[in-house]
Amino acid sequence: MKRRHFLSTSTVAALAGPSLAPAQSKSGKRALMKLGCQSGPTNAKKLQFFKRHSVNNICGYPEGSKDRVYHTVEELSRCKELCEKHGVSLDLIAPPFLASSHIDRTEHPAIMLAQSPERERDVEHLQILIRNCAKAGIPAIKYNMSILGVVRTGRTPGRGGTSYSTWRLREAKPNTPLTRAGKVNADQYWERITWFLDRVIPVANENKVRMACHPHDPGMPPVEGYQGVDTVLGTFDGLKKFVAIRESPYHGLNFCQGTVSEMLQDPGKEIFDVIRYLGSRKKIFNVHFRNIRGKRDDFQEVFPDEGDINFVRAMMLYKELEYPYMMMPDHVPHHPDDPGGEQAFAFCYGYIRALMQAVDQLA
Repeated sequence: MKRRHFLSTSTVAALAGPSLAPAQSKSGKRALMKLGCQSGPTNAKKLQFFKRHSVNNICGYPEGSKDRVYHTVEELSRCKELCEKHGVSLDLIAPPFLASSHIDRTEHPAIMLAQSPERERDVEHLQILIRNCAKAGIPAIKYNMSILGVVRTGRTPGRGGTSYSTWRLREAKPNTPLTRAGKVNADQYWERITWFLDRVIPVANENKVRMACHPHDPGMPPVEGYQGVDTVLGTFDGLKKFVAIRESPYHGLNFCQGTVSEMLQDPGKEIFDVIRYLGSRKKIFNVHFRNIRGKRDDFQEVFPDEGDINFVRAMMLYKELEYPYMMMPDHVPHHPDDPGGEQAFAFCYGYIRALMQAVDQLA
């Protein structure tokens, strides 16, 4: 072995820790994951920004009509062609609804409210979007089954004058005791999820479009929940149950590693078992590769190189599992000199790209 190769591979293996390094160094596998991003809008300026930073695969946001909650084949194709013109692949899109917004603010709440006949109409529109994605050659859709949205208690100081999005359950003070959904216990939440999957996953199967659901962010106390809602996709057990409903190669997760870390009492140790469980079953369709400091009910969202999760070890595990889709930053720290977050995203792109190249050398 050449001295330079030995030094590079042994250094990365040492950083990953003893549990993965020996097996990985002998595996002969290549890293299949891709650097990605989900920042919008999907226009020429943003695509040039991606390309400058080696982001060649994205979740895109096609332009559409405000009078319709699905994109036409023509709209999807135009977005894809624009991406390709800039050397970027459109690997994933988000529908115009089922976002990570609070139920009191979303314009299309019917599915999560179990509200008929509106939810039947919304599901029909999503079915149309799935078929249109297949016709346009877009292989995956990400979505949320959220009532509470992304809940935080504030921000805390970070390095270099940045601030970190923070959640401390003990300090949480909801604006109202209940949302417009009222009390939603676990059984009711699972009924709504199952109703949705029973109608959507068969269409995804038929059209070979992957449906990637984001976990609940953050996990809330079981039973009593938060604002009367028991967030069933806020635990590892909940995610295991979710992927087992309507078993299909097109039913899986938009796996936010940061959100899943937030569910755990000791994320620095526990996250790897979660990745292995879901990754070995091919249920991870996209990764939000972000780090946290803290644990369940008390955490900060930090830069990728300073959190509690060993990102070298995590990246090596994704390689071992032959995960082939995007690794993207998410929820970057904020600084007043960087209001759009482009500096923070650029740092994350470089960090993730370097990790991918490093683990790829461990052949």
